Amino acid sequence: MSAAVSPTAATAPQITLRRRLGLDAAVTGANGLAYLALSGPLSDLLGVDRGLLLVLGAVLVVYALDVAWIARKPVPPARLVALVVDINVAWVVASLVVLVTGVVDPTTAGYVWIPLQAAVVLGFAVVQYGLLRGIRAAAGR
Repeated sequence: MSAAVSPTAATAPQITLRRRLGLDAAVTGANGLAYLALSGPLSDLLGVDRGLLLVLGAVLVVYALDVAWIARKPVPPARLVALVVDINVAWVVASLVVLVTGVVDPTTAGYVWIPLQAAVVLGFAVVQYGLLRGIRAAAGR
């Protein structure tokens, strides 16, 4: 019996990974655009400096475009997917550090939003890592 993986089975995880990266890009991009377009009202609602929201919004939009670019590749490069996972984990850690250290003084809504968005990003990281690990294992790496 052959140990080779059929092309259909080999591409299914890649397709799933591409879709998850695409969803990450869409959610991140929407968040970034909201921070840019609604920085004033969101600053008041969340208790986060308007200037910080503008910077975060710009960074998130650029990041989302990069993740979307990776997602459009027929076979997303493993090293770039790993980088996306690492950046997502860094975002989660930074979000929690900001809350714990008091770098920002959020409102109640901010105390809800910051860990909530961090949980979503962590979810993306966990799923992406799991898919990447499975793809690497299937490839024998």
